[in-house]
Amino acid sequence: MSDPRLKPLFDHLKEAMDHAVDHAENEFTKIRAGKAHPSMLDAVKVDYYGSLVPISQVGNINTPDARSITVQPWEKNVLQAIEKGIIIANLGFNPTNDGSIIRIILPMLTEERRKEIVKRVKHEAEFAKVAIRNIRKEVNEGIKKAQKDGVPEDDAKVAEQQVQKTTDSYIKKIDDLTAAKEADLMHV
Repeated sequence: MSDPRLKPLFDHLKEAMDHAVDHAENEFTKIRAGKAHPSMLDAVKVDYYGSLVPISQVGNINTPDARSITVQPWEKNVLQAIEKGIIIANLGFNPTNDGSIIRIILPMLTEERRKEIVKRVKHEAEFAKVAIRNIRKEVNEGIKKAQKDGVPEDDAKVAEQQVQKTTDSYIKKIDDLTAAKEADLMHV
């Protein structure tokens, strides 16, 4: 890639593909593998004085052991709202409120449930791959436009090959993340 007019396209390519991989990683952390982790509650929003705020802004989230999560609210009057937020988030958790703390006990995952979760992981991975392919398409269209605006054809061909190599490497990153998450989920 010798033509400097193509550099902004490659900067966009890497930035956008990094974002797609980061998004997939973030989505994978929300998918529980039978081990408790505070990030499992990242999707939970709590009605706090009329505003929906992330659960982490109304209390401390802890994992006292591998199968339980506790939420200690900073204000006692928010307990009901936290419990309701967890239920509404539809994460498959059944919170218990003891008057001062919310406890969530994670049930053991059955083989069938693990397979359902793996399907969800694969769906998220496919979503990320589609995003990466769309970015590739967008950048290739930019290269074609740059070629019409005077970039030499040889530079454009080399750039398209580089875009494909980059795309392949990011698809492999998604595949590796998927394989690692699947192995984690299927490990009993």
